[in-house]
This record gives sequence, structure tokens and C-alpha cells, in this order.
Amino acid sequence: MSVGGSNLKAMELSASKEFASKLEYLPEIGSTNTYLLEAAQAMAWPDFSVVLTDNQTAGRGRMDRTWVAQPGKALAVSVLLRPRAVSLEQYGWFPLLAGLAMRNAVASLIDPEQVKLKWPNDVLVNGEKISGVLSELSPDGKSVVVGAGLNLTQSKEELPIVNATSLKLHGVTGFGLDDILVRYLASLKRLYESFVDSEADASSSGLLDEVLAASGTVGREVQVILPDETSFVGHAAGLDPQGRLLVAMTNPTEIRAVAAGDIQHLRQ
Repeated sequence: MSVGGSNLKAMELSASKEFASKLEYLPEIGSTNTYLLEAAQAMAWPDFSVVLTDNQTAGRGRMDRTWVAQPGKALAVSVLLRPRAVSLEQYGWFPLLAGLAMRNAVASLIDPEQVKLKWPNDVLVNGEKISGVLSELSPDGKSVVVGAGLNLTQSKEELPIVNATSLKLHGVTGFGLDDILVRYLASLKRLYESFVDSEADASSSGLLDEVLAASGTVGREVQVILPDETSFVGHAAGLDPQGRLLVAMTNPTEIRAVAAGDIQHLRQ
């Protein structure tokens, strides 16, 4: 069965269940992130609980953007993380961690050389966006919900932006939703557990090296558009211990650490 097929709602998701402490498929929902944030607070769901749908009607992206796809055309998945003994200042790694996990999932289906991680958490195939991640802190500040959207079977005309792509457009067919989801959850759980077990040290856990190896941002010229809509141009030089993007500027000569913003890759 191919992704986006009419039988998705009847799937058992047996492979994916092996990696989730709790897994719930929703035939239709406004936002998987909103649903999981509310459920986690009301019912104390455990660490690494997972909610997913292939029919999200009011999804949200970074910078308050909307993210909606036709039923069966895209995967929306949210994962609840309740990290033990991780300070809030290290929570900046969770979007990167999730973006890397989705990059790994896509790279298992498409030539890995074509699949890159755009800081902090977009996945690009040959420069076109196939996935994005939105992380949201719980009201009590003790957990985070990481939501990811993955374009599955859209045609070029069905995609919300010009510079976007889908698995179908890269010849990925014959995969069920469980086949796609398990790749993401397996990578996410490995990265997450290693990061937490290393006391949220991205270097000793190996997370930093993996992010840098997959990055399509570090090492190139970028324009940074900050949440207040001011912008600047510089060279993406690396990441700091909190996962912030280090951008070297020439005028004035300084290195700025970017915690949040929209990154545009400039032509090299």
C-alpha cells in the first residue's frame, strides 16, 4: 500500500508502536500539537507519547504560519518529551533533534546526499522543503511537544509553497504510513535518549556531530530574519552549546548567536 492510500486509517501501526510509550491515531484533528499538549496536562501522558494524523485541518508552523494539507496527503505527528534533569536552556536542542530525526527518516528513502537539515528544523531535499518541525513548551515548563509535518503524496500543484516537495515527487511509492512513521520515531528515540542520558550534553552524546554532518546551513552564507522582522547577513559558522546558530558578520565584525529566526540560504 502506498502512502496516502485510502486504507491508512485502518492501519495498526504495529512497527511504530514499538517505539512509543503511548500512540494514538486521529482520523482528523485541528492540530496534533494542541491536542497532545492538552491531553498531556489533563491525563498525565508518559514520556514519548505519540499522536498522529494524515488529516490535520489547522496545523501551525514556526513564526505563526499555518500548515494544512489535503486528507491523506501529509503526515502530522507530535511527540511528548518529558526529559529528566534537563535545564530549560538546553531545550533549544529538541527542535534540532527532531529535525535531524526526520532528516534521517527521509534520507532512508531518498539519496542521503540530497537531504539536508536547515537550521533549526526544516528538512530540505535538493533545497526544497519536505518537512518542518514546531516545538512547544507545556504550560508547567516541564515537558515539550515536538510536532513534525512531512509531505507525502502531494503533486507540485498541491504544495502550499513554491519551494516545497513531497516523497511522491522523489519516486517514493509503495510505503504505508507505519513504514514512514517508524523511521522517524526510531531515530528520534535514539537521539533523545542519548541526549538525556548524557545530561543534555550535545557534544558528548554525539548529537552535535550528527547535526553538523546533516546540516545544509552551517558553512554557508545566510540571511537571518529575527522575530521582530529585523534581519542581517553573515556566515553560518557553527552551533553553540545551547544549539543556537553562530553567525559571523563582517560589518560590524562580530559573531551573533541566533536562538530563533527565519534562515534564508543565500546563493553560493
